[in-house]
Amino acid sequence: QIFNQHNAEAPNLEQAFHRMAQMEPNLDHDVSWFLLPSYWAKMVVALISFLCFANSYDGDFVFDDSEAIINNKDLRAETPLGDLWYHDFWGSKLSSNTSHKSYRPLTVLTFRINYLFAGGFYPVGFHVINIILHCTISVLMVDVFSILLGGLQFSNKGRRLNLAPKSSLLAALLFAVHPVHTECVAGIVGRADLLCALFFLLSFLGYCKAFRENKEGHTFSVFWVLVSVVLGATAMLCKEQGITILGLNAVFDALVINKINLLELIRKLLYKDKSLENAGLLRKGLLSRITLLMCGGAGILYVRWRIMGTGPPAFTEVDNPASFADSLFVRAINYNYYYSLNAWLLLCPWWLCFDWSMGCIPLIKSVSDWRIIALAALWFCLIGLICQALCSEDSHKRRILTLGLGFLIIPFLPASNLFFRVGFVVAERVIYLPSIGYCILFTYGFSLLSKQAKKKKILAVAVLGILLINVMRCALRSSQWRSEEQLFRSALSVCPLNAKVHYNVGKNLADKGNQSAAIKYYREAVRLNPKYVHAMNNLGNILKERNELHEAEELLSLAVQIQPDFAAAWMNLGIVQNSLRRFEEAEQSYWTAIKHRKKYPDCYYNLGRLYADLNRHIDALNAWRNATVLKPEHSLAWNNMIILLDNTGNLAQAEAVGREALELIPNDHSLMFSLANVLGKSQKYKESEALFLKAIKANPNAASYHGNLAVLYHRWGNLDLAKKHYEISLKLDPMAPGTKENYNLLRRKLEQLQKKG
Repeated sequence: QIFNQHNAEAPNLEQAFHRMAQMEPNLDHDVSWFLLPSYWAKMVVALISFLCFANSYDGDFVFDDSEAIINNKDLRAETPLGDLWYHDFWGSKLSSNTSHKSYRPLTVLTFRINYLFAGGFYPVGFHVINIILHCTISVLMVDVFSILLGGLQFSNKGRRLNLAPKSSLLAALLFAVHPVHTECVAGIVGRADLLCALFFLLSFLGYCKAFRENKEGHTFSVFWVLVSVVLGATAMLCKEQGITILGLNAVFDALVINKINLLELIRKLLYKDKSLENAGLLRKGLLSRITLLMCGGAGILYVRWRIMGTGPPAFTEVDNPASFADSLFVRAINYNYYYSLNAWLLLCPWWLCFDWSMGCIPLIKSVSDWRIIALAALWFCLIGLICQALCSEDSHKRRILTLGLGFLIIPFLPASNLFFRVGFVVAERVIYLPSIGYCILFTYGFSLLSKQAKKKKILAVAVLGILLINVMRCALRSSQWRSEEQLFRSALSVCPLNAKVHYNVGKNLADKGNQSAAIKYYREAVRLNPKYVHAMNNLGNILKERNELHEAEELLSLAVQIQPDFAAAWMNLGIVQNSLRRFEEAEQSYWTAIKHRKKYPDCYYNLGRLYADLNRHIDALNAWRNATVLKPEHSLAWNNMIILLDNTGNLAQAEAVGREALELIPNDHSLMFSLANVLGKSQKYKESEALFLKAIKANPNAASYHGNLAVLYHRWGNLDLAKKHYEISLKLDPMAPGTKENYNLLRRKLEQLQKKG
């Protein structure tokens, strides 16, 4: 049932509404849907969009969140704010050869604010902001769709009128509950798309404000056109797609404000008709506004080009295999197949995956591949819609179809591989904005069906069913994005051929200590992609820990053969060779790793261990010192320096190194323990005792801490305290080396003293 409610606005606005509605066909006449006042419509959209993704609020950092947030130094207070303008989304310098050139400083700035307000990496705050952003965008969609579907009309007082309240509500609900948006909302890095969409819509609404009527007649405001350009630039600083709003504003201006008939215009251009002014090109300042938009867009792109540099982003074949195909035919046919998959995700968002690369979508290499049908279906639909958008005699139909296709296609162009190679095959996040066009076309299709249908209630119930299914799908998908384990496992059924899916499942299992299960998934990842060096490296690491050294060496050797500059694999190969007592080869592997990654503190640490095993003490100390210079908080390197100096009798130097280390890492109990041992040997008992007690307070269950404190008391003559801590140590670890013997010596001494007493 359609619920009609009276508008509470002044009578003159209602009259204006009806007068303007009669000027052209009104989409709402044919739409069998609910009619709500604007305020209530927005409240409903906000509530439903919140319900879809509310269960993601307490999710973890998952997938790309680790690199973009946890490992991104640009979020920390010690990084100057100015650096954000010269770094990419992941915290790397834009001038670096390894940079992906994803320039989104405003998005990173919001992450930094989140981090500072939360006082650390607590994901709840990050998720809540994402949910709020999506709800805000969905509410703005009510206004945007009212313009796109109903046209731009103002009352005598300059207030914009909603000529399609039912249609705009339906389209906004479709947008709010679309499951393909889950990655943007539940995945924290999706904030780039959300912020981009927010300023994208504000730019569009700002552009619309430029056409408010005034007493002097219909004119436009240069101020609001410039505001729209600035908001478009802001959208681009959140994500690259934002720049496309300037093109869409121009399309909107031509079709809605100037009511240009594109087919008629093309004909006049072809026949060089001198009456082009009558076609609308010069009417109402269109040329001036297009010039402002073009100049603004060119300026924005120039500034970005100067900041980013001229080098293209570095991607690998596994990221986007079609773009590396030698044949132009193979590239073209696969790009078009990717477009059809994106279209299918909009139509039927049931099979969703966090990553579609690594063999998830095998290349189409010949026309005999049955998947060609998808391309044919896509272009059949697109050509049909384009023909209707150009050739229909119904100007209302032409306008809506052209705007729908424009919002569907233009924001997708940066991800289309047409202008530059992108680093993915299919990415659900990039169709957040194009889904606006889908919602326009869906709503228009629904209006056509409603017009023809005899039982409109059944049609309305069917659309309500679609919305309800999408809400449930959003809730389910949001729950899968709450943790990496659920997210990765959900992809196994969607993309079983994706090596990265198996790799991530394996990595998640390995992080939880389930090495046996992790090995299975790593092996499957390597089987699916025999050149997957990261899977080989991680599998080699596990096999090394399980003392399966020869297979580990084979895998790591193959990894560095495939990718000679893979520094981590070279270091791990060195560790394996060291364990196999092939010291010269291990040293060479370590230095090769350092050659490919100059600042590699962990490799210097392992090199120091190798030198220590070879009794090359000076070299070991130098290697560990390099590790601490590169990473001052490298506790293991500091500890090894203290222990080596202690063992070689250099107590004064060991003490100096220990004090230096504790100044840098004051709460590290292992450093307190090592320095306490040195101070005890130097007979600085009081200071040594204080450090031992502090270390025990930080880690009370370390048997060695209690055992060495007992030795200190034993030497110091505090025999009762020595006995107490020997007993605690033996209780924690009955097999603690040396502790039982020292305890027995103490007991005998106490017995002797008792007899003498």
